[in-house]
Amino acid sequence: MTSPGADRDSRPPTESPPPHVDLHVDLHVDFRVDPGRYRHWKLDIDGPVATLTMAVDEQGGLVPGYELKLNSYDLGVDIELYDAVQRLRFEHPRVRAVVLTSGVEKIFCAGANIRMLAAAPHAWKVNFCKFTNETRNGMEDATAHSGQTYLAALNGTASGGGYELALACDHIMLVDDRSSTVALPELPLLGVLPGTGGLTRVVDKRHVRRDLADYFSTKAEGIGGQKAVDWRLVDEVVPRPRWAEAVAARAADLAARSRSGRSARADSPDGADDGAGIALTPLDKTRTDTSISYRHVTASLDRAAGAVEITIAGPESDPPPGVAGIHQQGADFWALALTRELDDLILDLRTNELELGTWVFRTTGDARRVLAYDRLLLDHQAGDWLANEIVHYLKRTLKRLDVTSRSLIALIEPGSCFAGSLLELALAADRSYQLLGVFEDIDPDAAPAAVTVDAMNLGPLPMANGLSRLRTRYLGDAAALSAVQDVAGKPLEAADAAELGLVTFAPDDIDWDDEVRIAIEERASFSPDALTGLEANYRFPGPETLETKIFGRLTAWQNWIFNRPNAAGPAGALRRYGTGQRAEFDRHRV
Repeated sequence: MTSPGADRDSRPPTESPPPHVDLHVDLHVDFRVDPGRYRHWKLDIDGPVATLTMAVDEQGGLVPGYELKLNSYDLGVDIELYDAVQRLRFEHPRVRAVVLTSGVEKIFCAGANIRMLAAAPHAWKVNFCKFTNETRNGMEDATAHSGQTYLAALNGTASGGGYELALACDHIMLVDDRSSTVALPELPLLGVLPGTGGLTRVVDKRHVRRDLADYFSTKAEGIGGQKAVDWRLVDEVVPRPRWAEAVAARAADLAARSRSGRSARADSPDGADDGAGIALTPLDKTRTDTSISYRHVTASLDRAAGAVEITIAGPESDPPPGVAGIHQQGADFWALALTRELDDLILDLRTNELELGTWVFRTTGDARRVLAYDRLLLDHQAGDWLANEIVHYLKRTLKRLDVTSRSLIALIEPGSCFAGSLLELALAADRSYQLLGVFEDIDPDAAPAAVTVDAMNLGPLPMANGLSRLRTRYLGDAAALSAVQDVAGKPLEAADAAELGLVTFAPDDIDWDDEVRIAIEERASFSPDALTGLEANYRFPGPETLETKIFGRLTAWQNWIFNRPNAAGPAGALRRYGTGQRAEFDRHRV
């Protein structure tokens, strides 16, 4: 995440540490961007090969107070990378290999900017690491499910977060020039850990031996040359005179061998598309101090209660009759439009509204239409690239919700459409409430609230643990899971849903308001830190995966380390790096 070089020349050795100020305290972050506004990345397409060149604008930091030297990055740099990864999947479906390289001579990337981290408040550091992790995971997901294999072409030293960026790629090339290395110097230089999956990917993904990983992670200058290949830190080293030719040849080979993830990457058996992408048009978003609204998603910000009420609107009309309609509607296709809006809302609230700790989800609309859109996507996922991308984008967005440190509550009322893909919101919630009957004083003739399990809940949208939310919910209880699967497609009113364990509580209209109010008020009364630990512990039972390890270690270890004086205190390593002064450590092992 950080590097030894990011600020090497930014302060004279005798300068005092930067004052402990929160540079980001008044900053509102907007995650909407497009290639025409990139300051740090350049995207080039040449047939089946795309090249993403990182050339960070030193003066282009998200806030004043630091320079992004040596291709070091902050959140603004990563927002552009996330956008580029998304656009490659939707706007350039013919691309089969993506070369990630640097536009700065003899340096690939020096990692996260140290002065930015040193001056950032704790929550900013952690949220920055979380978003960066999700972007790296998205690159790996593109390789696995979109047939876009990522190649890291390290034309110079890759340190800290720069090497972590390379680790997210499927293949790593390092220039062999006797000076370029890969390194994870966070521990010896900064008193922190590689916060975007570095340690996990070194041993779990690249299978570097434990003792070698230990040496590597304590050697600040890193390792290069043939030793980096022998230790599995990179896949190949290439002399600089042959660099351009070797990278081009490797990219072409990876493109030729890249698994498309479906039979219709370049064309559609249904005649719906010739492989041309769709434009991810700008999101229509309105934000005030009390609300955030899009076409299908609205959020009401209740600052007094410390809560956000999020309402998801189901489709306004039936889905188009076939896969061609998905392509014709493009970014306006309901499932894609909704997912983009929910993704942006999660990022906005998570970054800009730290004190709104409880998110309350509601849905409105026709459940049958939701299920019809789901069926259209699933019927064509195997044969149509766009249907496949939409399903995987929804999967990634729900995963983002899963790892968000907010309490999640779902309210299932008459007029709701918690069915199929939208039922996943209730299954992701820490608690769910379904009204028993109707609101007699409001609409006694309304249809009772119902939930519907369908195919989208039975596997296409796995969590970070590799299991569906239903399988996770009924972990170790095969009979309960089977009982739910047996009623797939059937609307379930509150009594049946509660008996099957699909919802937490089913109060009637007399108790509804009080139970919901007490739940929200109680949540606001607890320690936010304890709630984050509580939720992170029980949301991911079952198998351990690369993703659960990365996020678990970020939530627990890096979160704790960032709070400790040995890293972030006035005399800590992160604060004193580059000043010529040694860090002063509390030598107690905790």
